[in-house]
Amino acid sequence: MATDTAADTLPDLKSGSNLEKVLAAGHFAVTGELGPPKHMDTSVVDRKIGLLKGVVDAANVTDNQTGIVRLSSIATGIYMAQHGLEPVIQMTCRDRNRLAMQSDLMGAYIHGIRNVLCLSGDHQSFGNHPGAKNVQDIDSMQLIRMLQEMRDKNQFQCGDEIKGGGPKLFIGGAGSPFSEPISFRPLRIAKKMAAGVDFIQTQMIFDMDIFR
Repeated sequence: MATDTAADTLPDLKSGSNLEKVLAAGHFAVTGELGPPKHMDTSVVDRKIGLLKGVVDAANVTDNQTGIVRLSSIATGIYMAQHGLEPVIQMTCRDRNRLAMQSDLMGAYIHGIRNVLCLSGDHQSFGNHPGAKNVQDIDSMQLIRMLQEMRDKNQFQCGDEIKGGGPKLFIGGAGSPFSEPISFRPLRIAKKMAAGVDFIQTQMIFDMDIFR
């Protein structure tokens, strides 16, 4: 976990989140993951916050991972922020169309959320509602681009102006460096960079030779 860095020593920040400050300062960032429960007992979230707080720079909040209904990632992220743990909310393309995504992220922003990880989402057939519709109105690269334009151009995906400015979010994407075909993975990352991603997260890396 990196130490706090004075904002005036950093380049212009896009969101001002702790995670962004750590990375902008060139430190090694430490993140964790907090999976919301399949119920509304916040004592489970409290326990996980206790394990992560003071250890990580930010913690990912999963969005109905494995296609199973869980406490909202945005609501859990807000709860985490209120209890001193910076969240990286995950948003999947599986469950929302572009209207809902833009609306939810503006709502998250006014409650203090500053980091978002854009994902396709685990297929619903793996979960407890296999008959649910897989929305996929836009894909994760289009989601990245949409958020980048909301933030930097102050406009919705349709081109309408966001009066007062868009949500200043630190935008993340996922990488799968060991998924076949491996030679295709750098191209996927390059496309996400071109779409406007600010950071990339992968699963834990154990084979550095292949990763390089």
